Amino acid sequence: MTIRAVVFDFGGVLFDWNPDYLYRKLINNEKERKFFFSHVCNSEWNIEQDRGRTWADAIAIKQAEFPEYSDLIAAFYSRWNEMLRGTLPDGVALMERLESANIPLYGLTNWSDETFPYAWEHFPLLHRFKDIVVSGRLGLIKPDPAIYQAMFERIHLTGLQPNELVFIDDVAKNAHAASQLGWHGIHHTNANETAKQLQQLGLKF
Repeated sequence: MTIRAVVFDFGGVLFDWNPDYLYRKLINNEKERKFFFSHVCNSEWNIEQDRGRTWADAIAIKQAEFPEYSDLIAAFYSRWNEMLRGTLPDGVALMERLESANIPLYGLTNWSDETFPYAWEHFPLLHRFKDIVVSGRLGLIKPDPAIYQAMFERIHLTGLQPNELVFIDDVAKNAHAASQLGWHGIHHTNANETAKQLQQLGLKF
């Protein structure tokens, strides 16, 4: 078995994104902030923007449901950049070790098509990937098998087989979905452990 390419998730692996970075400034009361993230701008709502729903539609839906939080809901998009603190040094160091070993690198991310351009403009790191599949552009999100297939079809290595790919994701179900398709899914908890698993698969870096 030879690993011919490594596919990275971004958030939680290479990028430090957390809505709490913004809303700690906007909602001082911790109990109210927890309510906001559980019932108003929750993960179920946010993932639909990653699937391709427009932010205008998303905000209008929640503002109609929770008019008392109207301004705070609008801030989720208008001040989205304040949730993206930057890159994760350990994850980036791992990526750069693989890059230095001439291992082809790709990106597969659940990310809104409307916010990804900000990251693309401000983080040249992204330009070093051979290709990136952004969920919001396809209308698909992990762990839907179709988005992995879309990624597979964009990796132009002759005769590529699923078991020649590694996928690294900080969400266990997303890594598991890749494994179900024959890839080597790695649930990323820290860079050292991920590096060990990559080396166990035969990668030298």
